[in-house]
Amino acid sequence: MSSEFQQTNFSHQTWLITGASGFIGSHLMDRLLQSPGIKLIAVDNFDPFYSRQTKESNMAAWKNSPQVTFLELDLREPASYQQLEKYKLNGIVHLAAKAGVRPSIEDPIAYQKSNVEATQYLLELARKLHVRQFVFASSSSVYGVNPAIPWQEKEPLMPISPYASTKLSCEMLGHVYSHLFGIRFIGLRFFTVYGPRQRPDLAIHKFVDQILHEQPIVMFGDGSTSRDYTFVDDIIQGIRAAMVYDQSEYELINLGNHDVIELHKLIAQIEKTLGKKAIINQQPLQAGDVPVTYADISKAKALLGFVPQTSIEQGLTVFYEWYKGQHLIE
Repeated sequence: MSSEFQQTNFSHQTWLITGASGFIGSHLMDRLLQSPGIKLIAVDNFDPFYSRQTKESNMAAWKNSPQVTFLELDLREPASYQQLEKYKLNGIVHLAAKAGVRPSIEDPIAYQKSNVEATQYLLELARKLHVRQFVFASSSSVYGVNPAIPWQEKEPLMPISPYASTKLSCEMLGHVYSHLFGIRFIGLRFFTVYGPRQRPDLAIHKFVDQILHEQPIVMFGDGSTSRDYTFVDDIIQGIRAAMVYDQSEYELINLGNHDVIELHKLIAQIEKTLGKKAIINQQPLQAGDVPVTYADISKAKALLGFVPQTSIEQGLTVFYEWYKGQHLIE
């Protein structure tokens, strides 16, 4: 990152972090608390998409920190915002969302309420409290099926799942509030984030677990689909840079590794990392899945000084070491 970014001083600032006990949110909390004097209002509703115990483990290092006020709130409920209106906030990082492409196809209304309505309420809170900086976790899924890879932020957007459409809706809400109310809105399009604490339903975590327990892993399609896997530490660098970005009022920025790996090659690399072969159960491609994700990160580099540091080989090794610590594997 740039020297200017490295010298950022969050002392005497107060930030609201939503989804704070989740995978990315808990890593961001850890990193921000290295800034002396910062105050964090951490919010989560412990959505049952995965276990509360896992999320409480994620937040163990900071839940009782004097720098943190933790609030268990449902951001879909207008009454929740009464507890947030008393804080003088320097900014908001909105990571909370109902996650998952495939589950969104089964229950699209729930995704609309959790993702779009909650973001609308948060933007209203920002307007009411005169919050200047709003960083939003968007997704590479907004690009849909687009052969013009690597994807630049100016590409036409063609989402093919309710989850993706909610993220696009939130980006547009951010533009409205930036234009009308002077809120700087930075939408970060994350590309397949992985690393320690990754959600147990996501591919790398699930594959590692199943291979080690000699259970078949489901490979959708022929293994040729590919993803731009981005290590969580790199994503956190990008988020922190976005928190202090002040050169324009509205930006949408890719955060990816600018490298792709096909599914069958990912499985082979996981096998190499674990020293154990996978049992593969091949299934048809799933509705809502896209064949490839691939980030052009030149804008992130230019505006945020973003340069990912972690290869897939390095990241898988770090993930496996964390996994062994969690599961007491020798």
